[in-house]
Amino acid sequence: MSLHDDAVLVLKGYGHQEELRQVYLDHLDAHPDGMWKACGDGHITASALVIDPERGRVLLTLHRKLRMWLQMGGHCEPSDATLADAALREGTEESGVAGLTLLPGGPVRLDRHHTPCAWHLDVQYAALAPSGAVESISDESLDLRWFAYDEVAGVADASVVRLVEAARARL
Repeated sequence: MSLHDDAVLVLKGYGHQEELRQVYLDHLDAHPDGMWKACGDGHITASALVIDPERGRVLLTLHRKLRMWLQMGGHCEPSDATLADAALREGTEESGVAGLTLLPGGPVRLDRHHTPCAWHLDVQYAALAPSGAVESISDESLDLRWFAYDEVAGVADASVVRLVEAARARL
């Protein structure tokens, strides 16, 4: 199964945000290359909110290009077999945390936003950090920091706040 086919199945199985979900499905139907950065009309991306439920906190990255506190995430790569794999890879690469596991149940939210390269149709997962997780900043970040749940609204935009709320509701 291709990554494109996996994305269609994941989105068809996602039971929330019906209108936005349909935008994603229509995009994939119209763009066989809609999973890849090269698709100038926009592309599916995968992200992972790294969450430490034991300590009631999330790990956010100060994105080097966008200069915003965000969850880990980015473009899909040919080596990604599934959207979940892409989200877990991005989460691990950008956080430096070994042993992340995705919260069961598939994506937590969808978020469509414009970036300097194109529209990102982001499929957002939550990744559980293992006990004692140690983060390590990547070259894509200016900073990497743990924030208590109630601190997120003070540093991040509404999309990240909604993602944290949705992930906490799933815990």
